[in-house]
Amino acid sequence: MSLTGTFRRLLPNSSTALQRRLPKTSLVEKLIPQQPQTDTANPLAEQVGEWQEVLSGFYQDQQVSLVKGLQKTYQQVCNPRTELRARRTRQWLQRERTNQAKRGSFGVTEQEVNRSLLVAMSVVALDLFGSLVFPPVRVLTVPLILVATYPIFKVTWFHLRRHHRPNVGFVVCLTVIASIATGYYTLSIINGLINQLALKLQFRIQDDSQSRLVDVFKQQSHFVYTLIDGVEIRTPFANVRRDDIIVVHTGEMVPVDGMIVQGSASIDQHLLTGESQPAEKGIGDEVFASTMVLTGWIHIRAEKAGEETMVAQIGQILHKTISDKTDVQLQADKMANETVLPTLALGLIILPILGPMAAVSVVVAHFGMRMSIVAPIVVLNYFRLLSQHQILVKDGRTLDLLRDIDTVVFDKTGTLTIHQPHVGRIYTWNGATEDDVLAWAAAAEHKQSHPIALAIVEAAETRHLAIPEVSKTAYEVGYGLTVTVGPKQIKVGSYRFMQQAHISINPDIHAAEEAAHQQGHSLVLVARDNEIIGAIELVPTIRPEANAVIAGLRQRGIQHITIISGDREAPTRKLAHDLGMDGYFAETLPQNKAEIIDQLQQQGRSVCFVGDGINDAIALKKAHVSVSLRGASTVATDTAQIVLLDEGLEHLCQLFDFAHDFDRTMKTCFGLVVAPSLVGMGGVLFLGYGLPQAIWFKQLSLILGVSGSMGPLARAVFWSPQAPLLATPEQPALPNAKATEQTLNNCPKQ
Repeated sequence: MSLTGTFRRLLPNSSTALQRRLPKTSLVEKLIPQQPQTDTANPLAEQVGEWQEVLSGFYQDQQVSLVKGLQKTYQQVCNPRTELRARRTRQWLQRERTNQAKRGSFGVTEQEVNRSLLVAMSVVALDLFGSLVFPPVRVLTVPLILVATYPIFKVTWFHLRRHHRPNVGFVVCLTVIASIATGYYTLSIINGLINQLALKLQFRIQDDSQSRLVDVFKQQSHFVYTLIDGVEIRTPFANVRRDDIIVVHTGEMVPVDGMIVQGSASIDQHLLTGESQPAEKGIGDEVFASTMVLTGWIHIRAEKAGEETMVAQIGQILHKTISDKTDVQLQADKMANETVLPTLALGLIILPILGPMAAVSVVVAHFGMRMSIVAPIVVLNYFRLLSQHQILVKDGRTLDLLRDIDTVVFDKTGTLTIHQPHVGRIYTWNGATEDDVLAWAAAAEHKQSHPIALAIVEAAETRHLAIPEVSKTAYEVGYGLTVTVGPKQIKVGSYRFMQQAHISINPDIHAAEEAAHQQGHSLVLVARDNEIIGAIELVPTIRPEANAVIAGLRQRGIQHITIISGDREAPTRKLAHDLGMDGYFAETLPQNKAEIIDQLQQQGRSVCFVGDGINDAIALKKAHVSVSLRGASTVATDTAQIVLLDEGLEHLCQLFDFAHDFDRTMKTCFGLVVAPSLVGMGGVLFLGYGLPQAIWFKQLSLILGVSGSMGPLARAVFWSPQAPLLATPEQPALPNAKATEQTLNNCPKQ
C-alpha cells in the first residue's frame, strides 16, 4: 500500500458537526520533521501537495490524534532500520522463491538431504563403533540425529506457527524424539536413514528426468547460419542472441521470431493461419519461428535469443511436473493431514489404559508423509517412460485428466494432415499431355526442398518421367519460378504469378482455380514460352496413421471424435467422413475454436484438443487436456500440456494407455503405503506391539511404496509391451459409413 493510502486508512471519520477547518499547511508542518539537506529525496515530502489535499477536509479537534498517528507511520516507513529489515526480508523471500523449485517432499532441498544423509551415515558408523567397542560413545549419536533431522523439524515448526495445528511432519518429529527418549538409538538412526535415502532417490530420479528432458530439447535444437561481417557462420541454435542476423534459405524452417532486413521469400505459415496457402514476405515484414521458407531467401534480425525459445523453460516444466499433485496424491495428503489430530486423540485415549509407550507407538505408526515421497517418484518414473516413447508431459496432473477424457477434437491442417501435399488431378491445355506438364514442373522444382516441390518431383518419379535439365533458374516474388530448359522458358507458379507475368488466362483455367480453391486444394500453373499448358492440383495428404489412431481411440473408450478446421466445408466434411469422425466444424476462425471447446464442455464432455498452430493456442488452453506435435508453432508447444516429439500421432493411443496404467500404479502405491501402517497401529492396540514394531511397520510402508513406484520401470525393462501402439485390422472396425454420414449431417458447423 502507498504512503498516501496508509494515511487515508489512519484518518478518522470526519462526518461530525461543522467545525473550523484546519489550515492546509499547519498540519503538514507539524507532521514533517525538519530534515538535513541531503541528496536523497524525502519520500514523505514528495507527496506534501497530495497530503494537503487529503488533510484539508479534517477538523481542528482531530489534530492531536491525527498528527501522532501520521508521525508514527512516518517513522515506521522512513526509519533506516525498518528499511534494512524490509530489504533483508525481501531478499530472503527471493531466495526462498528460488529454492522452492528445488524442494522435494517435506519442503527440503537436495543440498539439505545430502547433508542430512552424510550425517546419518556418520551416525550409523558411530553407533556401530559404540555397540562393538565403546558403548558410552553411543550417547554422542543423539545430537547428530537431531542435526540429520533438523530440516524436517524446521519445516514442521514453520507449519505449526503458521497454521496452529500439527501436520504429518509433527508425526515424523515425534518418532525421532520418542526413539531417542526410549533409548532406541539404532532404530532412530535407521528410521532417519531410510527417510533420507527415499528423499535422495526422489532427487536422483528428478535429476535423471531433467537430464532426459534436456536431451529431448537438444534433439529438437539445430544449427543455424548467422551473418557476421558478411560471412555466414554455422552457429548452435542455443547460442543465438537478440539482434543476431539469421540467414534462412529455401526449404529451411525459420528458427526465431524476427524481422526481415534483406531478401524476400514465400513462406508457409499455416501454423499461424491454419491454412496451407503460402505468404509473400519482404523487407520489414515480421516472420515467426517454426514457419518454413518455401522459395527464396531472407535475412532475419532475431527478436529473441535461442535459449529463450528452447531450453529456458526446462526447469519450469520439470518443477511443474512434480509440484502439480495428482488426484491420488492430493487425497493421500488430505487423508494424512486430517488423520493426525484423530491419531493424537487416540494416543491420549489409550494413554491411561495401555501406558505412554503404547500411546506414542500408535501415533508413530501413522503413515505420515510416505505418499508425499512415493507419489513424486511415480510421476517422475512415468515422466521418464513417456519421454522414452517420445511423449513430453509438462505437468503431473495431466495423466489424471486423461483418464476421464471422452471427447477428442483434432485440428485439421498440420495435425491430421502432413505438410507435404500430393499431386491430384493434372489439367492440360494447348496440346500438352499430363506427363509433359508434370515433367516441366519437376524440371523447375527438382532442386527446391519445400513441400510443393517435393510433391511434384515425387509424382514425376513415380511415373518414371525423364526430368529435363535446367540451365538457368530465377526466383521471382509472386509465388513462382522461371527456368530455362534449352531454348524454352518455363514458368511454374500460382494464378497470381501468371497474372504478374502478363500471361493470358482463359476461362477454363479460372474455373479450375476456383474449383480447387472450393475444395481446399491449391493449383500450380505451368507455362511454356508465355503460354499456359497445364495445371497441377495439390491435395492435402492425410497422415498415414490417422485411420489407425481414430480406431485405437474408439477402442479406448473415446465416445466423440471431431475435427475443427479453418478450411472450407467441402474438404473438411470429406476428411471427417473418410476418417469416420463423429462431426466437424468448418470455416472456423481462430477465436471461435475456444468457443467450440467450451460448448462441448458445457455438454458435460471432457475434451482433449490436438492442434499444432498458433491459431490453436486459445483452444489448447481451454481444453481439459491439450496435445501438440513437435515441429508445431512455439505458442502451441508452449501452451500444450503434452507434446508428441515424433511429429506424428502414432503414440497418441499409447498416451491413454499410460494414463490408465498410471492411475492403477498410484492406487496400488497408496495401498502399499497405508496398509502396513494400519497393521502396525492394530498391533499396538491388540497384539501388544511396542515402539520398535510400530517404527518397523512404518518403514515397511515406505519400502513397499517406493518398490511399487519403481514397478513401471521394472516392467518396461523386463517385459516388452504386448499391446500395439495403434489399432490393427483385427481390432473392432470403425462405425459404419451410413451412421457416420448421418451424424455428420446433424453436426453443427461454423
